[in-house]
Amino acid sequence: MDGMDAETGLDPIALFGAWMKEAEASELNDASAMALATATCDGMPSVRMVLMKQVDERGFCFYTNAESQKGLELAGNPRAAMCFHWKSLRRQVRIAGTVTELPANEADDYFHSRSRLSQLGAVASEQSHVLASRELLEARVKDLEKKFPEEIPRPDYWRGYVLGPERIEFWTGREGRLHDRFLFSRNGDGWRKERLFP
Repeated sequence: MDGMDAETGLDPIALFGAWMKEAEASELNDASAMALATATCDGMPSVRMVLMKQVDERGFCFYTNAESQKGLELAGNPRAAMCFHWKSLRRQVRIAGTVTELPANEADDYFHSRSRLSQLGAVASEQSHVLASRELLEARVKDLEKKFPEEIPRPDYWRGYVLGPERIEFWTGREGRLHDRFLFSRNGDGWRKERLFP
């Protein structure tokens, strides 16, 4: 759309919300899926797909096992980047910033909103560690079903995180690869907006 300059305004969080709403209507599966890139303290990067569960004035929220590869990398190097790609809309959003933990009560609330099987899986899994067999994982889940016939307590290692954005880039595909790119950079309490070459 030629009016993207006007559309972006100066609130990238509001623009992201509008784009996410459109993506939820057009994408076949998981419009909130994003590539999350972390790195070790010495700079070795890794990337994987995760689901964003909430976006608000603090930033972009997700949940994971703090003892997983990404959890350990975030503990040692809390800088991270995210990328949303909505192919049906020919849109992409790239975000970079610093990750902090969400309050325990928010992790509790979200953990208990998940399906029972997802909760059991989170407790049973030593995420990113070597697993001897599928049967071992399934046996752990069965044991936990018996141990917790009612509410399953959230394990301490299952936590919420929020990436506080310092840079947010919006990309729209255009004919002839003359794409639109707008970069929002933190500027005190506000944002600076710049158009980039494609």
